[in-house]
Amino acid sequence: TRRSSDLVIAFVKDSFIPLLVAFDGLPLAKDFNIKWTPTLITLGIDKREHHRTVGFLDPEAFIASSLLGIGKYHFDNDRYPEALSFFNTIIADHSQSKTVAEAIFLQGVSRYKNSGDPKPLKEAYETLSSKYPDSEWTQRAYPYRLL
Repeated sequence: TRRSSDLVIAFVKDSFIPLLVAFDGLPLAKDFNIKWTPTLITLGIDKREHHRTVGFLDPEAFIASSLLGIGKYHFDNDRYPEALSFFNTIIADHSQSKTVAEAIFLQGVSRYKNSGDPKPLKEAYETLSSKYPDSEWTQRAYPYRLL
């Protein structure tokens, strides 16, 4: 079997153009408000930030958080089918990750925005309230219970 560090290296090579910036490396550290290392930021080609993770993560959490960042990049650019593929992967393959609740929330919103049907919003709330009752994402989805 492959070591988890090898999986992370392969994932990064396949998914990103990584850039290492020291916490005090100007001007980028100032431009992106980097105060702590490691700070992982998912940027788009337009240099807009779509996701940020601060602190060390184990390989599983790193990959799940990175998938969330890529999904949020597509979501922010109105590419909902592409975003859904990343959110679905997190939910299916990284079910123990702390990113799952946010992925469920964004999955519901992406399905709604892609179809115009509000049913996925209510489904997201129902899933969140049953599996993650104390999550901030359950609270954010709370109004969807009325749909």
